[in-house]
Amino acid sequence: MSSVEIVEATEVTPELVAAFERLIPQLSKSNPPPTAEELGAIVDSPASILLIAVDPDADGAILGSLTLAWFRIPTGVRAWIEDVVVDADARGRGVGEALNLHAIERARALDAKTVDLTSRPSREAANRLYQRIGFQPRETNVYRFDIT
Repeated sequence: MSSVEIVEATEVTPELVAAFERLIPQLSKSNPPPTAEELGAIVDSPASILLIAVDPDADGAILGSLTLAWFRIPTGVRAWIEDVVVDADARGRGVGEALNLHAIERARALDAKTVDLTSRPSREAANRLYQRIGFQPRETNVYRFDIT
């Protein structure tokens, strides 16, 4: 098993765009991969961090990603983990865990009171991971208003 390194994306490169073209279809069948411009908006946003898992033993090949978003509300700073995806060929190597633990540490550094995420029940391995690292299911309803 090779090591995994977590880095913050600070620029949009052809390698980053290609990685998202490969990764997003593994996460969502209904959403296309982001364009270079859309990735740039995420990377440049003061309210999000795009974390990338790379394999330093394979010339920095991108193995997965996670977006950490944060915002201040009257009850404090909150953080959300969104769009966690690990390449199918890299699953079982601790990539998802490394991404999530790094995101939690970044949220802590931002003085967030909580870190939330959602996960479809069908993503059984991901749900086991989230609970193993300390996320707890909440008794809540999640609502969505589809603007499109």
